[in-house]
Amino acid sequence: MGALDVVTVLAAVLLVAALSRYFFGPRRAGAARLEGGVQRVEVTVRGGYRPDVIRVRQGTPVELVFDRQEAGECTSRVVFPDLKAGAGLPAHTRTTVRLNPDRPGSFGFSCGMNMVHGTLLVEPADGSAPPGPDGHAAAAPPAARALAGGPPPGEERTAAEAEAADAAERQAEIEDLTRRVLVGAVLTAPVLFAVMAHELSGAAWVPAWMLNRWLQLALITPVMFYTGWPVHVTGWLTLRHRAADMNSLITLGTSAAYGYSLLVVLAPGLLPEDVREVYFEAVGVILTLILLGRLLEARAKAGTGEAIRALLGLQARTARVVRDGTESEIPLGDVVVGDALVIRPGEKIPVDAEVFSGSSAVDESMVTGEPMPVAKHTGDTVIGATVNTTGSLRVRAARVGADTMLAQIIRLVQQAQASKAPIQRLADAVSAYFVPAVIAVAIGTFALWFTLGPSPALTLALVSAVAVLIIACPCALGLATPLSVMVGTGKGARAGILIRSAEALERAHQLDTVVLDKTGTVTAGRPALTDVRPVGGVDETALLRLVAGAEADSEHPLARAIVAGVRDRGLRPSTATSFGSVTGAGVLATVDGRPVLAGTARLLGDAGIDTSALAPVAAALSAQGKTPVMAAVDGHPAGVLAVADTVKDDSAAAVAALKRLGIDVVLLTGDNARTAAAIAAQVGIGRVLAEVLPEHKAAEIRRLQGGGRTVGMVGDGINDAPALAAADVGFAIGTGTDVAIEAADITLISGSLGGVVTAIRLSRATMRNIRQNLFFALAYNAVGVPLAAGALYPLWGIRLSPVIAAAAMALSSLSVVTNASRLRHWRPRPLPGAGPAPGRDGGHRRRQHGHPGGPDTPPPGPQDEGGATVVDPVCGMHVDQETAAEHRHTENAIYSFCSARCAAAFDTDPDRCTGPTTGDPPQGGKGR
Repeated sequence: MGALDVVTVLAAVLLVAALSRYFFGPRRAGAARLEGGVQRVEVTVRGGYRPDVIRVRQGTPVELVFDRQEAGECTSRVVFPDLKAGAGLPAHTRTTVRLNPDRPGSFGFSCGMNMVHGTLLVEPADGSAPPGPDGHAAAAPPAARALAGGPPPGEERTAAEAEAADAAERQAEIEDLTRRVLVGAVLTAPVLFAVMAHELSGAAWVPAWMLNRWLQLALITPVMFYTGWPVHVTGWLTLRHRAADMNSLITLGTSAAYGYSLLVVLAPGLLPEDVREVYFEAVGVILTLILLGRLLEARAKAGTGEAIRALLGLQARTARVVRDGTESEIPLGDVVVGDALVIRPGEKIPVDAEVFSGSSAVDESMVTGEPMPVAKHTGDTVIGATVNTTGSLRVRAARVGADTMLAQIIRLVQQAQASKAPIQRLADAVSAYFVPAVIAVAIGTFALWFTLGPSPALTLALVSAVAVLIIACPCALGLATPLSVMVGTGKGARAGILIRSAEALERAHQLDTVVLDKTGTVTAGRPALTDVRPVGGVDETALLRLVAGAEADSEHPLARAIVAGVRDRGLRPSTATSFGSVTGAGVLATVDGRPVLAGTARLLGDAGIDTSALAPVAAALSAQGKTPVMAAVDGHPAGVLAVADTVKDDSAAAVAALKRLGIDVVLLTGDNARTAAAIAAQVGIGRVLAEVLPEHKAAEIRRLQGGGRTVGMVGDGINDAPALAAADVGFAIGTGTDVAIEAADITLISGSLGGVVTAIRLSRATMRNIRQNLFFALAYNAVGVPLAAGALYPLWGIRLSPVIAAAAMALSSLSVVTNASRLRHWRPRPLPGAGPAPGRDGGHRRRQHGHPGGPDTPPPGPQDEGGATVVDPVCGMHVDQETAAEHRHTENAIYSFCSARCAAAFDTDPDRCTGPTTGDPPQGGKGR
């Protein structure tokens, strides 16, 4: 080894050591200034964060003002993953993120793709030294969370304004990249053509002027400094911030190649004759390909944010308001709480409101994911952005602006998309050291081939080092997780599933046990009339009308359930002329001139009525977990009515689907064991935990976890909140209490248990997609970097050209983006027997065929000819007429329904469901 070789090796070692200290050495922290009781810090965003280490005090609110002085995708968002906070950073705009550092620690923050990093050091209030900036704050208690994020008060941007700004920035970036790629392609093409033709065919037919180095310099210089400008600016700025990203690697590689070629052209005498090669075509092709790849990425990534845009697109633009007796159309932003609004058929409901007049069926699929329209009457609530289908409604605005459910959904989706999944820690750990390691490998590659390589060693060393810098792609690692999380949480929102964080999305795929609360979760949460058992030859219809008449004046929940059940059957209760109630026993009344008693066996026994004919029927109904109500008419036993908290339409199908996913299902309830067992048997649950007090529900969850189970808890009540918080993943029924929803990780807006199945399936699909992305990114770099360094050259003489490396690098990032975009085609699968799944437009997939049954199914009528299988005229499902959930008698036919919801939709507007005479639904209608 000659003296020059020794010097080269020593220089390489010293350079790597210097770079290690530069990138990983101690950094000076920027301190916050106290203004009006708030710690305020100005952070400049330009190729990195300055300052990138920020020191604040515990217990005092913090305002981080990010002054973003650049455009482009990379730094368009800042994320504090351990504080569950994040904010979009519009280009050339100041954005404030507010935090409440109530626990000491070291909290990392970074751009959305994790290529730019910073650290927030929270010093304890007592002045002791805080933990060092290790990039982790996992030990910090959950209480150390962000209060809010966004602009200062009075400067808040709405979600629509934020999305419009993001879209405008994205479009500007695409247009700028398009211009730069075109310039690069036009100027590089003749240089590349001449060099390739010369190498393949010799100089015989290539004009000498095309190989002129001064001409190549003139053509490629604009490519270097115009096409590559975004790369160079960001790359050098990042290096100045003692960090490095993909741009840094590219700018180091192309600057080395361009600078060497420039030296050959301007001062060839300084170099030996055998190494006077120029690499202008490599510089041009590398930068053009890199920018082309970035352009394709920008276009592909634009689709991953479609969920927010779709949600924003659901909003109505105007509202028809009645003020001072005058009806007028006003912008949506002018609606205030208490305004009376008129909703015509086919119109969107502008805001969350309460119906005070009219009835209709409302299509809520765009918010809840449930395809069936929901009947709405006076006193019911309606959700903004849902569609009124048939009747006219008058509603009173209850929540407007940022308080509406749609606005809350958008906020939760944005929050989830700003969070980081635990699996991303692998990518974060690798990316923190990746670029400095690649630079070190490039330096080592140069030294190795310069000292040991064949002649011309300098050329081989330079080409290999540049190839290493160009082929490495940390961007693929940075993109692997956030893009999939963005798409996954967006798909969930469109299916009526609100996922609070990427962590919840990841954990859901690990569940092996799901615990279901009974009331309001498996069941509807309200009593309903389920059975009517006349005795002694009493007519069923007469019995129902008489008992409903007696119960009509009672406020007891069982009485209200009986009256509602009778009305649902299309009957009108008779009128009572006298009424009395016996506390804890029942009611007695005179109905249509006949004495009627309805209640317990004690009530009838005290009246001297023999209940022996009723007792066996009541006992059988009680064994099924139902509450029997004995009835007597004219002093004789007349029958037994049963009231129960009925199982939701899709609970059994959801439980079956969970079992098919390999998940154990447990029923957890405070009810008695007999009722719980009856409900469990109806839905197919084998394990029941009954008579569990509210304060012990969380303990049951922890007991299951102690047995090695990963547990999901589904509940809706205040008493479920501790169990939801204790579970690995808490699912809150969206129709439940706010406390339960706040304690949960995932909210099911529709209240359907099918949402649990969809959430788990979505989690599995998203995690599968993330693992694929990480494999692409890690495998690509694991193979590409050694290949570029010349690992195969000693064996087979294979050397990777920097041009090929540039193409491979561009394709690497593009492959990750494309694979993440595949998740956009994921669709929730319908539960067997639970009706059609929502399609792309939020309605029925069958809608496109003109009638609910599809192209090969005859239009549904009251009954299919020749059999007992009939077609539900609302949803188009085939149901067994004998076991159908509901029936309706009309002058033309008897209609059977798969669920009470379909029956209620039919009651709202029978003509629209059946047509004027034939019973067929109108063709091309809403698919109700």
